[in-house]
Amino acid sequence: MCLFCDIVEGKIPSTKVYENDYVLCFDDINPVAPVHVLVVPKKHFDNIDALAADPEGALYSAEITKAISEVAKIKGVTGSYRTINNCGEKAGQTVMHVHFHVIGGAELTEKLI
Repeated sequence: MCLFCDIVEGKIPSTKVYENDYVLCFDDINPVAPVHVLVVPKKHFDNIDALAADPEGALYSAEITKAISEVAKIKGVTGSYRTINNCGEKAGQTVMHVHFHVIGGAELTEKLI
C-alpha cells in the first residue's frame, strides 16, 4: 500500500478538511502557505496519466474538481488559490498516488512555490 492509501483507510491519521465517497482532503503536514490542503482520490491512481487512462477517471476527475472548490470554500480562499499536481518524480511527485495541492491564504506570486 502507499502512504495516501493508508491515510484514506484511516491507518495513518490526518486532519480532514473534506470527504465524500470519492475523495479525501486533508491538511498538508508541511504547508507552504497558511492554506495547504491535499486532495486525494480514494481509489489509487499512480499519477494524473493513470487517472486519465482509467475507465472511472472522468468520474474521479469531476469529484476531485468539486472537492477542490469545496476545500477553497471551507478554508475561505474561494477565488484566490493555487492548485498544483506533480506528475512523476522528475516533476516533484514524491507520493505515487495522484493528488492535488490547494494552496492559498497568502498573496501568491506568478512564481511556483
